[in-house]
Amino acid sequence: MRIAVYPGSFDPVTYAHLDIATRARRVFDCVVMSVFDRPKKNLLFSTEERLDLLREATQHMPGVEAASYSVLTVDFARTIGACALVRGLRTVSDFETEFQMAQINQSINAEIEVVLLAASMKYGCVSSSAVREMAGLGRDPVEFAPPHVVAALRQKFAQRG
Repeated sequence: MRIAVYPGSFDPVTYAHLDIATRARRVFDCVVMSVFDRPKKNLLFSTEERLDLLREATQHMPGVEAASYSVLTVDFARTIGACALVRGLRTVSDFETEFQMAQINQSINAEIEVVLLAASMKYGCVSSSAVREMAGLGRDPVEFAPPHVVAALRQKFAQRG
């Protein structure tokens, strides 16, 4: 079985993330969307919340699973028997960042390939940051995130007052 890890903070998961996972699934038998629990980011949702949102978003997607991890991504990939890491690209700056990370990951474990998928035109502008900002300013990002994510964003920002 060809397993790929699609790592990210998924804070929150968006339609763009799900599009990359769907397209990666055409290449791999299983795609594990993996929530990194210690990113150097200011997170809105906890690891468990992000994982729950991701699980609900992927429940209808055969061959796509959700997991969390707290080690180096290539080490996590190795422990679950993955042969590749999948990343999505929206911009040239994404490419530069991902290319650098791919070289680092390949120097750690050359047996795990890195597959970069260009964002679909429909989702090229979608980012978790933009979705969070829209929701924080009172606009439901219904065109960019699944309904349960929009509801979770609404609730999270209502709690913050």
